Amino acid sequence: MRTVAILVFPGVQSLDVSGPLDVFAEANRFLPPEQHYRIEVLGTQEGLMACSNGMPLAAHRHYARSDDAYDLLLMAGGPSLPGAPRDDALCAWLADAAARARRFGSICNGAFLLARAGLLEGRNVATHWNDAPALAAQFPGVRVDADSIYLRDGELYTSAGVTAGIDLSLYLLAQDHGADVALSVAKRLVVFTQRRGGQSQFSPYLTPQLEQSSPVAQVQQHVRDHLDADLTVEELARRVSMSARNFARVFVRDAGMTPAEFIERARVDAARVMLESSDLPLKTVAFRCGFGNANHLRQVFQKRLGLTARQYRSNFGAVYGDAV
Repeated sequence: MRTVAILVFPGVQSLDVSGPLDVFAEANRFLPPEQHYRIEVLGTQEGLMACSNGMPLAAHRHYARSDDAYDLLLMAGGPSLPGAPRDDALCAWLADAAARARRFGSICNGAFLLARAGLLEGRNVATHWNDAPALAAQFPGVRVDADSIYLRDGELYTSAGVTAGIDLSLYLLAQDHGADVALSVAKRLVVFTQRRGGQSQFSPYLTPQLEQSSPVAQVQQHVRDHLDADLTVEELARRVSMSARNFARVFVRDAGMTPAEFIERARVDAARVMLESSDLPLKTVAFRCGFGNANHLRQVFQKRLGLTARQYRSNFGAVYGDAV
């Protein structure tokens, strides 16, 4: 049984806590008992603590009473955390606890807690975009990324602000139990299959996470960068110096879907972003995402999402008028 622990404190952001923990709690619905996650909340104080929204929260125990070797140890964040003073006792415990844990990390600006404990020096770290300048200024040795939804650097995992903790947790869940379990949890939580950062951010349950240097990962990135191209299996195989037959076999093995399936899903996700954030006509969205024409776009949306592209824009897009 894997143990997930999250550290909380007075003024913690409640979603930094409940979002990740709900991912792992929901995962237990789809896992056999021997693979269940055990969840523990550690507090910097005894008794009730007020979250930043005023909600009272009680930890299972004070952090100092824990010497467990957690499978995953996470630091939650909160609005007042960047300006909070250093807690020497907490920093010492964090350094020891992180060394015992198989994985450790932070949600939102919980990265400040790890940085104060000396755990982020020379590491690549994601945090809330609004707190990134302060984190970089206070800790010059930390490589702060203000744009990524989440980042992995070895055994360190960090996420962007607040709800991005759900994305990170789904990624970790996919690592532990595969893309199908993560997708089932995502459906239960009703979260989108894509989050936007500076570049196209595909969720962990769209396809299993792969090493960036692998042929399949290289092809996936090429697809995302060239959605409007003629993406044949032969052309994709040629890019990684493989035969079409072997490439298709390896792609299914590593990605859990055919190349055509991945391409269509990637195009749908890209179209969703455009429909949510722009007033581009449907025919323009269809062309830029590789569907060819608006009718094909409508058909694919209906098949995959159960509604047309126009209905999707009406439900989830900004109000721009009746663009077609």
